[in-house]
Amino acid sequence: MENEFIAGLDIGTTKIACLIGQKAEDGKVKILGYSCTKSIGVEHGVVRSISLTAESVKKAVEAASLQANVKVNEVYVGIAGQHIKSIPSQGLIMIPEDHNIITEEDVERLMEEQHRVMLGPGDEIIHIFPQNYYVNNVILPNEIPPVGTPGKQLKADFHIVTGNTQNILNIRDSVRAAGYKVKSLVLEPIASSYAVLDDRDKEAGVALVDIGGGTTDIAIFYEGIIRHTSVIPLAGQAITGDIKRGCSILPDQAESLKVKYGSCLPANEREGDAVSIPGIHDQPPKEISLKMLANIIKARVQTIIEQVDYEITSSGYNNKSGKKLLAGLVLTGGGASMKYIKEFASLLTGMYTRIGLPNWHLLADSDKELAHPKYATGIGLVLFGIEKEEAMHAKKEKEQQATTEEKPSDATTIPAEPAQTEAVPKKEKSVIDILDEMPNSAMNNTKRTTSVKTPDGSDSEKLEAPTKDETTTDTANTDKYDKKDPKSPKMIDKVMTWLEKTFLGDDDIK
Repeated sequence: MENEFIAGLDIGTTKIACLIGQKAEDGKVKILGYSCTKSIGVEHGVVRSISLTAESVKKAVEAASLQANVKVNEVYVGIAGQHIKSIPSQGLIMIPEDHNIITEEDVERLMEEQHRVMLGPGDEIIHIFPQNYYVNNVILPNEIPPVGTPGKQLKADFHIVTGNTQNILNIRDSVRAAGYKVKSLVLEPIASSYAVLDDRDKEAGVALVDIGGGTTDIAIFYEGIIRHTSVIPLAGQAITGDIKRGCSILPDQAESLKVKYGSCLPANEREGDAVSIPGIHDQPPKEISLKMLANIIKARVQTIIEQVDYEITSSGYNNKSGKKLLAGLVLTGGGASMKYIKEFASLLTGMYTRIGLPNWHLLADSDKELAHPKYATGIGLVLFGIEKEEAMHAKKEKEQQATTEEKPSDATTIPAEPAQTEAVPKKEKSVIDILDEMPNSAMNNTKRTTSVKTPDGSDSEKLEAPTKDETTTDTANTDKYDKKDPKSPKMIDKVMTWLEKTFLGDDDIK
């Protein structure tokens, strides 16, 4: 992973950001290149025009690639929008009889079972987050993983994130049309959490609120686990629209006013402070009161924060219930740069609030611009990709190691015993050996001849031992021979003669 790089692509409603990074030696991340271009063809996080979105994607990735001096082929892409939903689920499997201790394969099988859960029409699964595990119907503490636990039944609660299949396909098609491959889709608040939260935040309980251009995304963590996700279809673009209508100015002027002079607390703005907006053509400049501007912004931000508070309360995680979010609210995304939004959110929710800056995991000499909350999702995608790639490498190495251990190594091959050089005493022949050497024995499959003297002293005759296939035929022929020629010695006489000659010798026979 040292020389590999990860590309993260944040396709937002108002901007498309691409960041390319790699893991540094000290565990932090080095951003090799980044770019941010205007998003065209996206509305409330949903791709409406594939061709226009593809052009914006291509510009962003090419600019970041040029800065990083690398060629990008695949990207980790953030996904958000009103079509995102979350559903609770529960799964159960029985452990096979061939083992009593739960393995990684058992947990993976339980996860795969969740892909069979009934979803809404036109939806598909993006993420599956385990909540609690049960072994033999007994809940496991969060610090004890199910792998390695003895049991015959494994059950778990799950939090499943889904998205509209067509909208997901539009994102993939846009990236593909730009000339790149989608390595993985990641829910944007999950990606942002990698950049602005640490393990202590997640363990204590925290609500991450990513205020983007088209949507405000919420992710609630408790006891180190993602517990709830939701999307609010109101964000920075809604604030810009309110300013445009309230001040009767152009959209780009309204966006500029919001970024430069926007505030959530009108009380902190002095009476008489104003900003001049150039008129159209020959029209005179327009004076915009900063207090009036703050009032417009406050109304919309209050609506957004109140909906966030409602989502937190509905999920059962707030300061009024037993499950308190001790780490409070963490605001990130482009909308989190609004002046006094931290104080305003804390006033409305009664929760500790801070701004999540995505520079925690970056090298100290990184570009200061990267500390802006609008890059939280892009940097988080890089961090997510690094973690996933490392997990894949570790799994592959573990499988290779297991395969190597199963196969015997050449170094452990037992050498053949050296041949014995000592003389081996000759073994005496048994009756079986003698019968096996008999000329007509069925145990002998090779043909051989033996010379035997007849009782009348005639010349020796050759006897040929039949092969295994010819044993039956030869036996029949022998019987015929004895019957046709009574003077011919019987086979038994021949055998006895051969035995006497072999073991007693000619002199003994005489």
